[in-house]
Amino acid sequence: MTVRLTMLCATTAEDGLGRVFGDGAVSERRRRELAAMTATLPPYAVALRGPSARCAQTAEALAVAAVPEPELRDLDHGTWNGRTPEDIAAVDPYGLSVWLTDPDAAPHGGESVRELCRRTAAWLDGLPAGTGRVLVITELSVIRAALVHALSVPVRSFRHLQIPPGSAVTLTLSDGRWSTRFDRITVPRHRTSADGVPTVAVPTTPTTRQRVCLTGRP
Repeated sequence: MTVRLTMLCATTAEDGLGRVFGDGAVSERRRRELAAMTATLPPYAVALRGPSARCAQTAEALAVAAVPEPELRDLDHGTWNGRTPEDIAAVDPYGLSVWLTDPDAAPHGGESVRELCRRTAAWLDGLPAGTGRVLVITELSVIRAALVHALSVPVRSFRHLQIPPGSAVTLTLSDGRWSTRFDRITVPRHRTSADGVPTVAVPTTPTTRQRVCLTGRP
C-alpha cells in the first residue's frame, strides 16, 4: 500500500527580520492568499495539522478540517520562545552560533535538531500502510526533518534544505522507500477584460519535479 503525504508549511507573516521563535498568528495578507489557494489543493482523504495556533489558522484559512497531531509540533525553542534571532544574537551570540551549526546543540534548553528529526522520523515510520493520501499542515522545521528522513541525508543538512515559497512537499512511501517532490500551490490568477476589469478567477496548480536544494548557507 502507498502512503502519500502532501506537506504544507504554516507561516505567520513575511519572512525576514523580526520573526519570532515559537508560535504566532497568521498575517491577514497570508490568510487572504491561503483562502485563494483552497481550490488548488491536491486531493486527500485525511487532513492533519500541527497543534500550534499558526497551523490551526492556516487550516481555517484553507477551509480544511484538519485533525491536530502532537507529533507535528514545531521544534521546542525552550527559553528562546517569543524572542527574535536578533535578540538572541545580541545576548548570546555563541549559543545562537552553536545552535545553527550543531544539530545536537540545545542552548535554549528545549529540543535539539537531531531530537526533532528522530521524533519526525518515528512518526513517519509509524504511519499505517493503508494511510493513503494525507494533507499535512505543519511547521517548516517538521517538513525539513521529514525530508532528512525521506532523503536519508545527514542531520547536518537540516538547515540547508530550502522549501521554495508557495510549494507543497509531497512524500510518497512505496515498497518501503520514500520519494519526494515539490508541487507548486499557487494563488489563482484573474483574467482581465479589454477595459482592464478583472473577471474570472483561474486556479492554477502547475506541478514541478524539483531536486531538493542543498545550499551552503546555515
